Amino acid sequence: MEWQIMAYDEVSSTNDVGKELSLKPPSKYFVVVAQSQTSGRGRRGRVWHSPKGNLFMSLVFPMELRHLNDMVFLVSLSLYESVMAFSPQAEVKLKWPNDVLINSHKISGILLEKGENEYIIAGIGVNLVSAPQIRDRLLYPAAPLKDFGIDVSCQDFLTTYLKFFDANFELWLEKGFSSIREKWLSHAIGLHQEIKVNLEKESKIGIFEGISENGALLLRQKEKIIPILAGDIFYKKEN
Repeated sequence: MEWQIMAYDEVSSTNDVGKELSLKPPSKYFVVVAQSQTSGRGRRGRVWHSPKGNLFMSLVFPMELRHLNDMVFLVSLSLYESVMAFSPQAEVKLKWPNDVLINSHKISGILLEKGENEYIIAGIGVNLVSAPQIRDRLLYPAAPLKDFGIDVSCQDFLTTYLKFFDANFELWLEKGFSSIREKWLSHAIGLHQEIKVNLEKESKIGIFEGISENGALLLRQKEKIIPILAGDIFYKKEN
């Protein structure tokens, strides 16, 4: 893809700018990048701390909204592959639905949103040099890549990420979500192991059997398979 880079010193959030620009797109595919965000946000309305030195970007591209769940896994898979490109020996894993972990530490955040004119916005924050020290009830504390000996600039990481994203996007176009799902699951934590899933009003325990065609976690309880669209998962050693 031919990505146009839209660079800013400071924004409220790159997703906000991406949505505004999608009203009149500067090009078919564009990326909003900022040195800092004043109102960065993550999933479920959580605040995303945005100190300078880390990478804050939003990929903005035309996509039917029905494919949004596919993109969640494509975006996180590309992030996994980008980190591995800089440190092939790193203990990097994917956690459903879109967390990228190194040694049980979160090194990134992903937030997909609907833009205007049938655009999708994939907001991505990567802790390159620093991470917020917020440990209240967090099973996976945040950490920067620098702590794991991965020294990379924002520009180099962005370039690498776009390369992997483009390759995975082409794979998705050619072979569909099943090809992305297969790659994603090959790097996932806890596949075919017992997990606990905390839902809004209850918890369920079962075997993590994979993900469905719409991105739901498949939890097996005896002979029954339960699809779960949203929840926090914990592995047996963490229960």
